[in-house]
Amino acid sequence: MATSKIKKGDTVRVIAGVDKGKEGKVIEVKDGKVKVEGVNKVKKHVKPNQSNAKGGIVEEEAAFDISNVMYVVDGKVSRIGFKTEDGKNKVRYAKATGAVID
Repeated sequence: MATSKIKKGDTVRVIAGVDKGKEGKVIEVKDGKVKVEGVNKVKKHVKPNQSNAKGGIVEEEAAFDISNVMYVVDGKVSRIGFKTEDGKNKVRYAKATGAVID
């Protein structure tokens, strides 16, 4: 799989689905799926274990496709590109503003 343009810790906006328009921070990126803070919440039944002695129903974020989110820079969404700086460092940049992300 190619290098993902969305990374953990990025602020993104959901552009499709039930939660369209919501913004949040990316918690996890894995195999073309993302988990975003406060978006796509599901209830999960868990058995009692060492970390959760009572068990019960837990609400957590579910993963959804990475194509349903866009990076947010200065309050507006932007596509992300890659460019090289100083002829060797490959960095991400926001195409809408031209600002280097990292």
